[in-house]
Amino acid sequence: MSQTKANLPLLISAFARAYHSKYDTPVIFNDSLAGKLITDEEYEAISEQMVQGIRYFNPEIAAKYNGQPDELLKYITQVQLAPTTLSRSAYCEKVLKHECMLGASQYVILGAGFDTFSIREREAQPIDIFEVDRPAVQELKRDRLDKANLPVPSHLHFIPMDFENEFSPEGLIQEGFKKVKTFFSLLGVSYYLTEDALKELLIELFSLVPEGSSIVFDYADANTWDGHGVANRVEKFVQLAQASGEPIKSCYTYRTIERLVEEAGLLVYEHLTPEMIDEQFFGERDDYLSAFETIHFIHAVKK
Repeated sequence: MSQTKANLPLLISAFARAYHSKYDTPVIFNDSLAGKLITDEEYEAISEQMVQGIRYFNPEIAAKYNGQPDELLKYITQVQLAPTTLSRSAYCEKVLKHECMLGASQYVILGAGFDTFSIREREAQPIDIFEVDRPAVQELKRDRLDKANLPVPSHLHFIPMDFENEFSPEGLIQEGFKKVKTFFSLLGVSYYLTEDALKELLIELFSLVPEGSSIVFDYADANTWDGHGVANRVEKFVQLAQASGEPIKSCYTYRTIERLVEEAGLLVYEHLTPEMIDEQFFGERDDYLSAFETIHFIHAVKK
């Protein structure tokens, strides 16, 4: 897989967050720094590809807004690219801040990509933050931060690791990770793990921390395999994952998720269905944004 193709999902995620912060009102999740981590050339290239690809996503919309690239870009970004990225990040950081109030002093971001929490909240959250991701992704992020004149805060620790294939605690421990109340996030990852791999990862993570530690993750439900959604976006989600070289491996019923986290020694504290996500984060809008029909959020806590 080429480097560009390998990095495409994180670039598109950053693009969606940057677009939302710049153009959408009201803002669901204001990642004001996302646009600084992608180049102008990348932003324009993604914009052009999305506009050109609208016939694949929705031929009717392509015809309706023919010759109106700004409206076409708004449509494809708000319908396909942004909803899950925005709402799961907003939910995760809402839970994180609450957990910090309850004594969590470490935050581990698994699959951090171009996450900007540690920079945006440089002073607000006096906690140690551990970003875990593939070495090449972290090298690229460090380079982008440097070029954007965004210094790495002292409480941010980079842990280069392909945890989707094999998780090892040594990297965390070497960077000062302690057995104290910890909050984990695992966003946009569960789809690409087998059920056994997800369970083993949870077991490994929570063997390192005391009771009361917790995690937020998202998952795709069983309707994803044959779902459609607005403008067939669920079907397109599955097809795009396949085309990117990271096919979806697992979708779950809620009962399966509940059993899986229990086997890892956790309890589901909160489960947000697509309908609940739509009500909580999208409300009554006059644009195209709405919760993805098959994506759920889980906050699980160690017993």
